Amino acid sequence: MKNWISVVAAAALTLGLAACSDPAANGPADAAPATWADPAAKLDGVKLTLWAAQNSNTVPKQVIASFEQATGASVEVVTIPDPYEQSIQTKVATGDKPDLAFWQPTSSMLTAINAKTNLQPLDDAPWLPQLAPELKDITGLLDGRRYAALITSPAVEGVYYNKEVFAANGITETPKTFDAMVTAARALKAKGVTPFFEMGGDRWATQWWVQVQLADAAKNGLWDKINSKQETFSSPVVLDTIKKYQALINEGLFNADIKTAKLEDQGAALLDGKAAMAVQVNSFFSQLQAKADTETLDKKIGFFPIAPSGQVGTFIPDQTNALVAFRTGDAKREAAARQLLAYWMGPGYAGFVADRKTISLEPSVANPPGVPQALLDVHKSLPTAVGSMQALAVANPDLYINLADMIAGTMTPDQVAKATQDQFAQLAKAAGAPGF
Repeated sequence: MKNWISVVAAAALTLGLAACSDPAANGPADAAPATWADPAAKLDGVKLTLWAAQNSNTVPKQVIASFEQATGASVEVVTIPDPYEQSIQTKVATGDKPDLAFWQPTSSMLTAINAKTNLQPLDDAPWLPQLAPELKDITGLLDGRRYAALITSPAVEGVYYNKEVFAANGITETPKTFDAMVTAARALKAKGVTPFFEMGGDRWATQWWVQVQLADAAKNGLWDKINSKQETFSSPVVLDTIKKYQALINEGLFNADIKTAKLEDQGAALLDGKAAMAVQVNSFFSQLQAKADTETLDKKIGFFPIAPSGQVGTFIPDQTNALVAFRTGDAKREAAARQLLAYWMGPGYAGFVADRKTISLEPSVANPPGVPQALLDVHKSLPTAVGSMQALAVANPDLYINLADMIAGTMTPDQVAKATQDQFAQLAKAAGAPGF
């Protein structure tokens, strides 16, 4: 589930594969353009492997079954254990590659997997003209080449909340700023309600609390400044958000089991009304959809983006939003992998969005009935959302691990900031970022 790169994985990738700092190293830039078969062309006897995370392994079930029936191919979905991205990087560094995989389509994560060496370019993909214009180039690109296929609406960091809990406690409108949200949380706590639920046991979502507080700074160029060493994670602009997060935890505004709680606990607590709010991303909603139908979700669960200045979301495409096709050296399987993508985003797309009850990225394919209102609200926030660390930083350190250690009591905010900056600098250097 992890959405960024670790020092160990970066080192393995750098040593085991062509250097990321050399954009042309062993890359496909001079290769012949890919050909695209009819999406439903016969592929009898062809076997493909698709790697997925725990929270994305059921996403392709319907579209794969449809593709197999249409083409005669077989597609095996293999669940890679969390931390997902780190596990994949380790496998790829040793030469173990699938045909396709779910992958975070940001430039930093495409760099982390050495896309120019390991991934098939998708520049002339036949479905691209069908995408909504504002989404066509929002992600999936590295140095002007396309390596990832966006399949679902990109994730946004924001607040999922229980409407019934809000209503029962006199909160008649969603908070308009981060501080207003904290004020509402204190009012809820005074009435015996757990305001926020955090999954410290699974760790990966802890960073959203820092990033939503950085939305205004991100809009004003924070990540460019960190990329160019004008600011660091130890600068007050970042450190103060870490300190504020800890202060809110120390104030008792979170669940008592914050150190050990997991994703499943978070979803259940919000749906059951045992907590009022959770700062999360789109993949969290899949947990809720597995537990309740759309009617129940529309009744109970809402979403609002949040930032210090207002209701502004933080844009973070994650691995559930996109697919990549690997260069395996087997031309037949590589062509079949491209064909699966073309089928998925072509004749299979209407069935896919209907099965997932998710938002269509193609104007020619209507949103299916049953898309929960919360997901529509998340998608609606995209045009004004600002970029996250994952979207805008040249490297993505393990901020979430350090924050989880802070929650566990083994790191201070200053130590979190320093450890994150130290790792960021190492990763930036490994990726060939100027000045590092």
